[in-house]
Amino acid sequence: MADSTCALPGLDPAPADSVAASRVAGYEIEDELRAAPSGRGRPIRIAGVDEVGRGAWAGPVVVCAAVTDLSPPPVLQGRGKRVIGLTDSKLLTEDHRESFAEVLPGWLAGHAVAASGPEEIDEVGMTEALRRAAVRALESLPVPPDVVILDGKHDFLSRPWRVRCEVKADQRSVTVAAASVLAKVHRDRLMAELDGVHPGYGFADSAGYPSPTHQKALEEFGPTPHHRMSWSYLDDLPRWRHLKKHRDPMAGEGQLSLL
Repeated sequence: MADSTCALPGLDPAPADSVAASRVAGYEIEDELRAAPSGRGRPIRIAGVDEVGRGAWAGPVVVCAAVTDLSPPPVLQGRGKRVIGLTDSKLLTEDHRESFAEVLPGWLAGHAVAASGPEEIDEVGMTEALRRAAVRALESLPVPPDVVILDGKHDFLSRPWRVRCEVKADQRSVTVAAASVLAKVHRDRLMAELDGVHPGYGFADSAGYPSPTHQKALEEFGPTPHHRMSWSYLDDLPRWRHLKKHRDPMAGEGQLSLL
């Protein structure tokens, strides 16, 4: 957690036993942040940030930053009288994600999506690539947020952003859940387009993540321009292992060599 959290009460994560059992996101975290005195003389502006694509072999890592007006979030009508609430994109079906992605932009007070591509990931490493994508998204919002809610334990943003990290924030924070859905849908659509350009790798189904189809195509055809060439999957591909890129730890971040 960055030192800047001390300047804004409410940034410490909630105790583990206080996490709600419900998987439908609410305003639990946002309400805690709003209740803490900010000294700004106006309501605090909160952005939720989530990413997708961190563990993929191919494609970009995509980050969405979202801001709500704290109004009730949209819901979907399921079978019978069932109501589908906004939550972590991984807990929603593809159809539900697509439906939420259609209505969320009109409901949110602001949102922005940004990415770091394979070349940037290879050049600077995933942590820095993720930070860059998140900063791009945050800086593209209509108004800069006062605090950012990140899903997970680690603050990959740090200064000058005031950050609150929360495990399963995408199941507890409407703001992060919205970012989760929009990032996931954006990246899935992008990978589906790449599937048409590079058929056989299963990009439309696996979105660039490991799968038997993906592994088989790599063994036969090798990596595409959209693959991450510093990733360890290349160690298991004798025909293509020579293409792997290596960052030189002695040369500093961003230095690449072919070994």
